[in-house]
Amino acid sequence: MTTPARKLNLNVGINTTGYLANAWKYRSGSRHDINDPDYYRRLTELAHKGRFDAVFFSDHPALMTDPASRPFHTIDPLILCTALSAQVPDIGFVVTMSSTYNSPFNFARRVQSTDIISDGRLIVNVVSSFNPNVAANFGSEPLPARSERYAKASEFLDVAKELWASWDPAREGEVPENRFWDAGSSHTIDHQGAYFSVRGPLNVPKGPQGHPVIAQAGASEGGIELAARHGEIIYCNILSRGAGRAFGAKVRDRAVAIGRDPSGIRIVPGLVVILGESREEALRKHELYSGTGSEDGLLARFVKENGIDPDGFDPDAVLDAERFIPDPNRLQAVGMGLGLSDLLTHEKLTARQAVRRSEGHHRLLLGTPEAVADDIIDLWADATVDGYTLQPPRAPDDIEEFVDKVIPILQDRGVYRREYEGKTVRDRYGLPYPQDPARAGDASALAVPVAARIGS
Repeated sequence: MTTPARKLNLNVGINTTGYLANAWKYRSGSRHDINDPDYYRRLTELAHKGRFDAVFFSDHPALMTDPASRPFHTIDPLILCTALSAQVPDIGFVVTMSSTYNSPFNFARRVQSTDIISDGRLIVNVVSSFNPNVAANFGSEPLPARSERYAKASEFLDVAKELWASWDPAREGEVPENRFWDAGSSHTIDHQGAYFSVRGPLNVPKGPQGHPVIAQAGASEGGIELAARHGEIIYCNILSRGAGRAFGAKVRDRAVAIGRDPSGIRIVPGLVVILGESREEALRKHELYSGTGSEDGLLARFVKENGIDPDGFDPDAVLDAERFIPDPNRLQAVGMGLGLSDLLTHEKLTARQAVRRSEGHHRLLLGTPEAVADDIIDLWADATVDGYTLQPPRAPDDIEEFVDKVIPILQDRGVYRREYEGKTVRDRYGLPYPQDPARAGDASALAVPVAARIGS
């Protein structure tokens, strides 16, 4: 059997008004869209037109109350995506859920149910919550330390994987006529760990993907460990080839060290695209959508965000990467803050150059559709990345423009699909199907290649 040609994977974020906090002023639609299920259906249909692998919903179970900005997370993404999967065919759904404030059994049951309902189109992005405001919504206990959150997340996923495999009706064999089912098709997991005690089995059967695809976001040491153990799709901020190669090697080397096959990992970082008829037009749009108004405004924001003394600041001096390494003990996500220092480690840049390389912590591409397509293909062609998660500054406007102007170029160049192929998101990402831990003795193993499954 011939191996299918490698294709670019693309997801698209469709949270509320778009990715950039200040761009809502320049989008079409009304402020009421963000709580309207039909709005998200229209965005998903637009993503389907562009043959995206999945629509991506981040989540943060706390209301951000800056009236100058917009709420970025409203409707629970799992509930919303369950409804959307019944309305829009083919496309996958990435839903973000916290391991810090969920129980493994309830999590495993809910997401396995959605994967069954969607016929194998669910990706679950498991995150450890970092905001004290989220902690306050779930009780009086303070936010756990970062190391504890990641240790808990790893055990959380160990338990979920055991539960997902704890009832497999396909293994029942022949059921006697006077019995409805064979209870031997299920088994308890009897998990006793540092954070969770769960008997099992799950009362939802094994799903069409074995279990939903697991996504992970984070590049801190704890995030790397979690990605290496459990992540199949890694959402991160890669701003250059050098940084991307270093990140990919770190995740895959760690996977090998713990006994996991790294071929089951796909790196799909965030990407912000601003198109123009020329690069100059795209630059002006960037200044507008960022809320800074000009290149001087971008530089002033850079100074403020990075705690730089504006007196004597030279925007054309080469930056020192070590100066921008985030505090590993800070409350905010550490991994997303590493993007700039990683970029500067591999490239000598000035502040004037750096402010045009990332936006919202993600790689920023500015220019004509042809130039943007070239840059997308560039890091994919040598497998620095496996694809991208497009984060449109404005929704729906920038999704529509990307679908109409960039997708056809990627298709014409033979790197991107014209029609959906494969039934599940595992098929489309070329990911292996989970090995049964009852047979393998390893809940984190991924051993059945997708090509073998399709060919069987």
